[in-house]
Amino acid sequence: MIDYQKYFKNKKVLVMGLGLLGRGIGVTKFLAESGAKVTVTDLKTKEELKTALKPLAKFKNITYRLGGHNLQDFKNQDLIIRAANVPIDSPYLKEAKKNKIPVTQDATLFAQLAGEEVKIIGVTGTRGKSTVTHLLYEILKNDKRRVWLGGNVRGTATLPLLKKVKSGDLVVMELDSWQLQSFGEAKLSPSLAIFTSFMNDHQNYYKNNLERYFQDKANIFKHQKAGDTLIVGKNDFSPDSFKLVDEIKKLKPKSKIIVPSYKLKAISYKLSLPGKHREYNAALASAAAKALGVSEVVIKRTVNNFKGLPGRLELIKSIRGIKYYNDTTATTPDAVMVAVHALKEYKGKIILIGGGADKELDFKRYSQIVPKYLKELVLFKGSATDKILVVLPAKFKKQAIVVGGMVDAFKCATSLAERGDIVLLSPGAASFGLFRNEFDRGDQFNKLVKAIKK
Repeated sequence: MIDYQKYFKNKKVLVMGLGLLGRGIGVTKFLAESGAKVTVTDLKTKEELKTALKPLAKFKNITYRLGGHNLQDFKNQDLIIRAANVPIDSPYLKEAKKNKIPVTQDATLFAQLAGEEVKIIGVTGTRGKSTVTHLLYEILKNDKRRVWLGGNVRGTATLPLLKKVKSGDLVVMELDSWQLQSFGEAKLSPSLAIFTSFMNDHQNYYKNNLERYFQDKANIFKHQKAGDTLIVGKNDFSPDSFKLVDEIKKLKPKSKIIVPSYKLKAISYKLSLPGKHREYNAALASAAAKALGVSEVVIKRTVNNFKGLPGRLELIKSIRGIKYYNDTTATTPDAVMVAVHALKEYKGKIILIGGGADKELDFKRYSQIVPKYLKELVLFKGSATDKILVVLPAKFKKQAIVVGGMVDAFKCATSLAERGDIVLLSPGAASFGLFRNEFDRGDQFNKLVKAIKK
């Protein structure tokens, strides 16, 4: 492992994108503590970033450029750490490259500085990556391994793990396509990689180029070596799924490929969560744990006790005979189809809160499948909702209610719900425009549910 304090001491480091979710804050704080001369630049204003700036107020070695970027800041730096979703054609990044300034991301830089003494386990996929990441982490923890969480985890910066990791430790990283762009640029892949699924998503960013999206994801295995392991989901439980195994084999990975069956033995495994996709995710995490030498006993016990993650078909409360589920991380039409199918025993009793901002996705299959499970439909206004309304069956097109925020959506949904019904927040769309992010959307829903009096 590289001595990170020596590496960062007096280095001029630009952090591009502070954000509000915690990752940028953690990276900036770590750099300042390590003696770097830090510049933070963000499109958001000082007022908008008020909560993010508070924990950084004591540091004198941080300069701020807020409310927009300036090309001058991209000319005289030793290193630039960019937020994951900064556009790859950003003129600021082009300026940095023109000036031969290295551009990287939090998780990539951690992997480079930690070196081969720390084993990186990477998890990607359009759906399922968060659940598989956290479940595998829990399995390894229960097996008494020294293991850490990193990558695309809410509120978590990966770089500060350099203060904690030791030789032989494991780091389970959730890696989205943007983070994997950076892995690709560094010609890095985790030695154990899990690719859960691939479906149409983020086409607003990739400009309707699905191949570009896939190639970014594929960086999770492109630079693996012989002796490394790649675990791939069959990805066949959704009709619109990409034939992931076939596409990966075309790229001829050097690593060993494992494709686990997702039909877990009912006698051995008693999953506490609904839906085929839960079984699928559990099978992928279990296969990775087995590849790391974890016993079947520890794997089964952990899988059976796993309660899932917040905002992923999460039962918040059951009150007056009505169940309230938060599935705010369902930001694609495919994800909503999976959610309603997981709740199929409530067919005709689901009041769905959905819609929002479009990511250049197609809602045709959604409009054929989702309404079959619904009693009522409440939609957040936005470009995705406009597309949904065009393709909805006549009945739902007529009775769908379009609202401007969570309070109105929740009021409508609860007024329509009766004993035995489900109120399901599963948007199938992005949150921007009405919410700070998808987690803010879910948090607002949870707060309203918990405020209901018996």
